[in-house]
Amino acid sequence: MELVTEQKGLQEFEEFVKNHKNGGFMQSLYWAKLKKTWGHEVVVSRDKQGNLRGGMLVLIKKVPIFPYRLLYAPRGPVCDFEDRETLEDLLNGAKVLAKKYHAYMFRMDPYVKADDEAFIQMAREMGFAFTPHKPDFTTIQTRMNYMLCNIGGKTPEEVMMNFHSRWRYKIRVAQKHGVECKKCDKSHLPEFYRIYKITGERDGFECRPMKYFEEMMDAFPEENLGLFLCYYQGKAISGAITTRYAGKTCYVYGASDNEYRNVMPNYLMQWTMIQWALEGGCYTYDFQGIPVDLTENSSMYGVYKFKKGFNGEVVEFAGEFDYVFTRLGLFIVNTGEKTLHWLKTLKRGKQHHHTPAD
Repeated sequence: MELVTEQKGLQEFEEFVKNHKNGGFMQSLYWAKLKKTWGHEVVVSRDKQGNLRGGMLVLIKKVPIFPYRLLYAPRGPVCDFEDRETLEDLLNGAKVLAKKYHAYMFRMDPYVKADDEAFIQMAREMGFAFTPHKPDFTTIQTRMNYMLCNIGGKTPEEVMMNFHSRWRYKIRVAQKHGVECKKCDKSHLPEFYRIYKITGERDGFECRPMKYFEEMMDAFPEENLGLFLCYYQGKAISGAITTRYAGKTCYVYGASDNEYRNVMPNYLMQWTMIQWALEGGCYTYDFQGIPVDLTENSSMYGVYKFKKGFNGEVVEFAGEFDYVFTRLGLFIVNTGEKTLHWLKTLKRGKQHHHTPAD
């Protein structure tokens, strides 16, 4: 185990993650560059010949008020998930970081599927706490993703022929209406952000500030990140920010206007981004999150239905594995978070249940 600080070692780590089947954009140093409010360290493990066999980017978050930090390896570590020796070596690195930063816990959520009982058992034997089948919005990363797997080496025509016929038809509708989807540079971010804010208001989520997306485009090289916009009659009506890294293209942020939905821009946009994935030699196109509840009763069923039409696969990840360094720290942080949540709920209640006399 070693902590990497020199530029040569960091470049070696980046190449390792970029070319590993279990690598992902959240384990790249580009992601660390974006997460400026978190600290970060890189831990690697080598074989007897000195070659990298595993590594992980660890983000370090200061807990408000209390003197503790959380260590978090987003979609990490990157290694062979059957290699216990490497995993234990990387965990030793996390333990060193825990002492250095006074961390109460280390959390990881690797690309391990929910049915990988061997890994789950191994992690538990190593001391990780794991709760299976956690519901929506209780994990940092989504547990259920929709993916086009094994697209590597296929032609665009072969991939498209696998879509549901109605989805192929809707792509053609957009094209016939003159909708054009373009990969754009940073100067087009205001157009994306306008649609993104409309989407947030419609779907009820809190929008990130414009500066976050500017910094995201600055952090990633152009080959690894794409801003896509669909134009109709000269106006941007839908958009997305997508990463292309480690053989996976991931649909990270999406936005659509309330107008012009009849010209089907979102279908053409996904198809354009899938073609970008193929151009980059990717073997997976990840539509990202879908709800755990896939029935029509789910409030997010529409998200699943849209992605399902591209005829991919539901991929369920195991979720989060937590290694606790101090039980007292965990108790203090959890109690503090629950109290903060209660106060926020109370404040919202007062705001929404006031009388004219207030």
